[in-house]
Parts: sequence; C-alpha cells; structure tokens
Amino acid sequence: MTSELAHANRAVFQWLVGICALVALMIVVGGATRLTDSGLSITEWRPVTGAIPPLSEADWNSEFEKYKSIPEYHQVNFGMSLAEFKKIYWWEWGHRFLGRVIGFAFLVPLVCFVFARRISRDLGVKLLGLFLLGGLQGALGWWMVSSGLTERVDVSQYRLAAHLGLALLLFAAILWIALDMATPTARGARHRLAPFAIVLLVGVYAQMVLGAFVAGLRAGRVYNTWPLMEGRLVPEAYFDEAPRFLDLFETVAAVQFNHRLGAYLLIAAATVMLIAARNSSLENRARMLFGVILAQAGLGVWTVVSGTPMALGLAHQAMALVVLSAAVYLVHGSMTSIEITSSSSG
Repeated sequence: MTSELAHANRAVFQWLVGICALVALMIVVGGATRLTDSGLSITEWRPVTGAIPPLSEADWNSEFEKYKSIPEYHQVNFGMSLAEFKKIYWWEWGHRFLGRVIGFAFLVPLVCFVFARRISRDLGVKLLGLFLLGGLQGALGWWMVSSGLTERVDVSQYRLAAHLGLALLLFAAILWIALDMATPTARGARHRLAPFAIVLLVGVYAQMVLGAFVAGLRAGRVYNTWPLMEGRLVPEAYFDEAPRFLDLFETVAAVQFNHRLGAYLLIAAATVMLIAARNSSLENRARMLFGVILAQAGLGVWTVVSGTPMALGLAHQAMALVVLSAAVYLVHGSMTSIEITSSSSG
C-alpha cells in the first residue's frame, strides 16, 4: 500500500491487532475455566445485569444456592465452602466479563471509524458481520453451559467444540483483515503452493477443535505416557466390542489418540510445505509455521506426560493460537505472492 494509505489505516490496523489479542486472552481464560472446573458456577445467562458480580454476602449466598441446585455440586463438589465457590465463580465471571469488554472494544471504535470514514463500506459490512458473530458466540457459550445444568455434571464436549470453533474462526478472520490492512491480497496473484497452505490452515483448525474434545472429556489427564498409550501405539480402548462412529468423539482413548494423530499429520504436512517452499517467497513463513508446530507438539507431549497441570494446559492452548496465527500468515502470504501460478499467468 502507499505510505499515505498506510498512515490512514494504521489506527484501524492497531485496533484490529488489539482485538485479536483480546480474543486470544478470552480463549485462554476459557481454558482456565475448564481446567478449574468453573464453567458451571454461574447458572444463569444475564447478558446485561450479569456484568455486576455479587456485592454482598446475601448476593453470594444466593448465587451459591443456585449452584447447589445443579448435579455438579451434588456429584462433584458436594460440601464445598462458600470461599471455595467464590474461587470458581470469579473464573467464570471473568470469562463472561471479558466477552463484554471485547464487545465494547469492537463496537465503539468501529462506529467511530465508520463516521470518520477511516474504513470502506465493504470493510465496515465485514466487521459488522464479525461483531454479530461475536454476539452469537455469547449465545453459543450459554448453550454450552446449559448442557451441564440438568442431567450432566459437565458441559457437552460437542458444544464445547462448537464454542471454541467459532472463537477460532473469529480470531482468524480478524487477523486476516488486519493483515489485509498491511498487505492487501491481490486477485490472481496466488502462489503455486496456496492450495496446500489452505489445507494446512484447515488442518491446524481441525486439530484445535479436536483439542476441545480432549478438554471436554478431560482426556489429557489419562494415558499420561508418550509415544505409547497403554503400552500400544493405538490404545486397546480405542474401539469397544461394538464400535460406533460417535465413539471417536465420546471415549477418552479415542479423543486423545485422534489429537495425537492430528499432531503427527500436521508435522508431516508442515515438513512437506517447508521443503516445497524452499527458495520461494513463502520460505520464511513456511519455516515459521514448521517451527511453531514442532514447539507445540513438544509442549503437548510435556503437558500430557505431566497429567495436564493448569500452567502447561494454558501454555498449550496459547501456543495453539500462535500456530493458528502462523498458518493464517502463511495463507495470506500465498495470496499476495509475486509468484503467479501458471493458470493465472497464462
């Protein structure tokens, strides 16, 4: 872009990068609520009044009594003290409050930029769409929480995966738009490796969603050996005597093995990309993605053999966002490369 356009868009770019950072923080805090078993501590969805936490002892007792009415209290935390309840409550309240902060941090500057004519109409429509998706994400979060309030002692792993999946899509979309502010994509200028870069990005996204199933079933706290599980490459419990397709997402052994297998496939794919991108405009980006995938795989092994302590679990989740960012950066670079495919140059 020209220096004048770059100067005009700098504030928008910095704002989008800041939103990406907030969404990343939101995802990590969401991981903390999962690891601390805090997600069901608030049993109501109050989009407006829920921003105010309990302010008196009576308020706290009221919230605690509501929590005592759900199965998780009776089957998992029976007899917990009010002080213990407050600890898990603050994690969930913080997660929801951060969502509200992101909403204001997105909408208010967006309106200001629109009135100041700092963004185009097309970009404004895209950003408004993302804001609406963010609102849907809040509703999806409550839909997830509600699955654990009546018959279960935990949220549905399917709804957890959907909640994380949408958060990742929002993060990637905002990052893509920010990268466009710095280097707009050029129509017809795709690198020859662009399709493979897109496949890699889809693979990274799928691997992160598989990680949600691991978190949903707490599968990271069993089979704490590597590279074998139960002394086998493929655990004996992967399929029972009458296997069903849904067992791939509903058994602890299956979801952990699937996540491991996904990591191996991503390492292999990133290696192929690195070799194929040598001496091209994508080499540095391919090297970056390969490096962070290796680091994430190593961190994943460390996390599982340690029994998934909170610090390592959160580090693993945060590093996954770094991998996703590198994959988006690679794909974006493949759309702005000066190397033109034979089909587009012909």
